[in-house]
Amino acid sequence: MLLDVIIICIGFAGLIWGADKFVFGASALARNLGISPLVIGLTIVAFGTSAPEIFSSAASALIGEPELAIGNAIGSNIFNLGVALGVAIVIKPITPPKSLSRKEMPALLLVSAICGLLMANLYMGAIDALILIGVVAYFIYHLFTRKAAGLEEDDTELPEQMTTWRAAAYLALGLTLLIIGAEALVNGAISIADTLGVSSGIIGLTLVALGTSLPELAATVTCALRGHHELAIGNIIGSNILNILVVLPFPGLLAAGSFNADLFYRDYTAMMIMTLLLAALCVIAIRRGTQIGRLSGIAFLLLYAGWFGIMYYQIH
Repeated sequence: MLLDVIIICIGFAGLIWGADKFVFGASALARNLGISPLVIGLTIVAFGTSAPEIFSSAASALIGEPELAIGNAIGSNIFNLGVALGVAIVIKPITPPKSLSRKEMPALLLVSAICGLLMANLYMGAIDALILIGVVAYFIYHLFTRKAAGLEEDDTELPEQMTTWRAAAYLALGLTLLIIGAEALVNGAISIADTLGVSSGIIGLTLVALGTSLPELAATVTCALRGHHELAIGNIIGSNILNILVVLPFPGLLAAGSFNADLFYRDYTAMMIMTLLLAALCVIAIRRGTQIGRLSGIAFLLLYAGWFGIMYYQIH
């Protein structure tokens, strides 16, 4: 058991450090090859922020553990809303930007609803995965057209100038760490699930989701403390959209099959309740010109605790 915990910690470290090196090297390499900052920001950097979830879910699906992959995606979203955003709001109330109710929040609600429709039959297959990938393609196209039209500013921060060989070395190092980290995390998680006598989905919802979401927790709290309200909420919304559209397709493509009903009826429902609560709080705050206060942050934390308590009760 202790060895499994150590292996999981090594996996988390490899995923987080690997994602950072991967983005650093890939961005520098792309710039050296003449690729625009716009393309780098919309592809490499966006991918890198969800790389821990992506690689761990891919590794889970490849060894025939789709529930671990699905649990990771849904569990990460629940953690982002219930803990990361909840803690950030408790530390410092957030003023949601007006644009949030017109673009980002409707996108999250739409993607979450599509996720529910695809999961409702308790089966994740290739068609479901392709639908999600199609939505990803649409969003990328939409972002490109908006930025090309000058409707949005490109604020991608590129790394310092470096040689192509050095950039390629960082890219290779990051990719290697991501693969090794994902493999260590998944193997350790499955071993702990076997030891505790619980399903891999439960471990994906809790331990794996918590570890892969630590960067979002740190980023959201930091943004809130610095008064970057749009970034604080935007980080959570963007991460949750990517978890559904990019992470969730892996079990459908690599390990299609049915999954435990609790992942939909208990866990997806919890995710959707928190998502709807965030949407309602944002709309109210924007219309009244007020903040999302600390009581709301406590509400998110209580919802997470309640969901966790229900899950704990059901498996004991």
